[in-house]
Amino acid sequence: MKLSEELTNRGFINQTSAESLGEIFDQEKRVVYHGIDPTAPSAHAGNFVVWMLLKHLINNGHQVVFLVGGGTGMIGDPKPDSERALSDRAEVENRVNKIKQQAEKILGKDKITFVDNYEWLNNLNLISFLRDIGKHFTVNELIKKDAISKRLESEVGLSYTEFAYPLLQAYDYLRLYKDKGCTLQVGGSDQWGNIVSGVDLIRRVEKTTVYAATVPLIIDKSTGKKFGKSEGNAIWLDENLTSSYELYQFWFNVSDESVVDYLKLFTLLSLDEINEITNQHNNSPEKRYAQERLAKEVVSFVHGKEQAEVAEKVMAILFGKLELAGQTEEEIAVIKNSAPRCIFEGQSPIIEVMMAAGLAESKREARTFIEDGAVFINDTLIQETDFILNQEKFGSLLIIKRGKKKRALVEIK
Repeated sequence: MKLSEELTNRGFINQTSAESLGEIFDQEKRVVYHGIDPTAPSAHAGNFVVWMLLKHLINNGHQVVFLVGGGTGMIGDPKPDSERALSDRAEVENRVNKIKQQAEKILGKDKITFVDNYEWLNNLNLISFLRDIGKHFTVNELIKKDAISKRLESEVGLSYTEFAYPLLQAYDYLRLYKDKGCTLQVGGSDQWGNIVSGVDLIRRVEKTTVYAATVPLIIDKSTGKKFGKSEGNAIWLDENLTSSYELYQFWFNVSDESVVDYLKLFTLLSLDEINEITNQHNNSPEKRYAQERLAKEVVSFVHGKEQAEVAEKVMAILFGKLELAGQTEEEIAVIKNSAPRCIFEGQSPIIEVMMAAGLAESKREARTFIEDGAVFINDTLIQETDFILNQEKFGSLLIIKRGKKKRALVEIK
């Protein structure tokens, strides 16, 4: 199967600047450029889909130049509804290093070439830049770009700082075309306007054709929400921000409507193997076999096989496939370090424990869950809203369950 067909079948391609994908992916081995601004100390699940595309390109012999925007990150591309807060150089540099380490771990240190656009953007001469680069852009073109047009329609307005961002990203592509031979830039669909600006700039300055391709915006089909958000919180690739267990749980909880799409996008399993998983899942969807396989593959890929096995075991204990009482002291120690855990002294009211463990947002909500029969300690149904937890009845380590998906590990000292 040609690479263009593989990427199409997996759902990677949203927009391209070529008439056919074969022209981009099948005719020659390219130097591919992807850029990410360090607006946070970690990449998140939304970035991950582009990184998986890069992995497929690497595995098919294409070279990857990975740009972490130490320069553009000090400005930020326009958000639809607000001005970005400016970060100082030290903070941006720290984020650059963290994202670089993540990309090295996931994509392979020897498989990618890193660049930081601060190296050249910091030394630009304003007059030369406006004469040599700015003259190739019209205000008419810039205000048609989605991010800019949305901001111009909002009450926030748009500063010239962010208005100039597409020129800087286009200049990056020109610079990497000249210095590294890059002829393809890939990114998220929200970056299409900026990426195409680079394609146009190279065509005008160098009189040659380079290419652009974007991945689609990933939407959870069951909720219609943007992928990578969990109750308003981003799912990070940094284990210090999103633990292996939390990452595993996120993928395990994806909907039946979306899980097959995610297996194609976020794992390196062959399409034939994914078809087998799909058939097995469709026969018994309640067993969540496809979600379990997805979670294990992603956590193994991002954090390593050992962390995936630990996360899998923690899930099995919290959700009843394994007994907490049957684990060794060493295994209990690992579980304590891996699962979300609350520690209480002496006797503690169930409502306070639920709130501290994130199982309820208020006392009223906690009471409602208890009265509706949705709260268990281990396998014991809790029906009294004034119930008191203590070691004598449940031991020092126990599991509180709320509904089908919410679990918390509680230690009583």
